[in-house]
Amino acid sequence: MPKETGFFEKVYEVATKIPYGRVTSYGAIASYLGSPKSARMVGWAMNASHLNPDVPAHRVVNRKGLLTGKHHFEGTNLMQQLLESEGVEVIENQIQNFEKLFWDPSKEINS
Repeated sequence: MPKETGFFEKVYEVATKIPYGRVTSYGAIASYLGSPKSARMVGWAMNASHLNPDVPAHRVVNRKGLLTGKHHFEGTNLMQQLLESEGVEVIENQIQNFEKLFWDPSKEINS
């Protein structure tokens, strides 16, 4: 019998598809997974993603482009530094040109 994939694993699968230099939101991932009211649960998954180093958790922000999960990264500004290393501009914990950089899994992932 195949093992059923848990919600966190589904979140990680989506997050690994976020392209370099792009960002998405907790809510966009939740909506893509058919649980539009589960943005907070996506956040919990991102907080636990340090157990899976292949998950680019730094590319997942809140719906306004704020780095609300930055305190879950080691160091003072690691989340921002990772984003900036990909060419994403961050000023006062907010992604600049958020609409342009936003990656919507519902539109970008082929079903």
